[in-house]
Amino acid sequence: MPMLNPAEPTDPTNPADPANPLPRHVAVIPDGNRRWAKRQGLKLAAGHKAGYDTLKRSAYAAFARGIPYVTAYGFSTENWTRTKEYLMKLAGWVLKHEAKSYHADGIRIRILGSREGLDASLAKAIDRVEELTRPNTGGTISICFNYGGRRDLVEAVQRIVRAGTPAGRINEQTIAAALSSAGLPDPDLIIRTGGEQRLSNFLNWEAAYAELYFSDKLWPDFDTTELDRALASYAVRKRNFGS
Repeated sequence: MPMLNPAEPTDPTNPADPANPLPRHVAVIPDGNRRWAKRQGLKLAAGHKAGYDTLKRSAYAAFARGIPYVTAYGFSTENWTRTKEYLMKLAGWVLKHEAKSYHADGIRIRILGSREGLDASLAKAIDRVEELTRPNTGGTISICFNYGGRRDLVEAVQRIVRAGTPAGRINEQTIAAALSSAGLPDPDLIIRTGGEQRLSNFLNWEAAYAELYFSDKLWPDFDTTELDRALASYAVRKRNFGS
């Protein structure tokens, strides 16, 4: 896998095909884990585990194609009403058993969202993994966990107010720097699987000029062929950024 430096701007062209520009940052709403499990006759936990495996495989495929940032919706603030116990266990397992593998591969892990309400041991594990992988430059996987786009924006404004920033000095850059995604480029492409066509409170601020790609595939069935379809769709979009 090529070693990329996410801190540096990347060439927006695909070295394998200069006519097809690549996104620098791909974000994913991985919908369909539960439906996939039901169709397979499996427990819902198996669907979420298959979804994690798909995320890891897809992130590495993106890095191999020259895309240095991948972000995924892992656990929303609305998920507290369902499947929270297994998602928490899965997150703890990933942080404990997978972190060293990512670190060995030079991958940086970031967890976006609020620590409020999380078990203290899980919050500490998040901090340890983020600190361990912080120097890595082989690609960045960010997981939105206990995350809601509106809540993240509210908490960003609260941080700005607590810092005593005068109203006249608050601008888009000030707000972006206070979000949990601070330091990441805005997503160029957002992929949603499972047949739904909405953002569901995902990266509301950051998605302002993102291109959207909707796939009918359930997330565990998302493969490199479908990833390449999304990238091919992105390559022919004309991005005006409001101009």
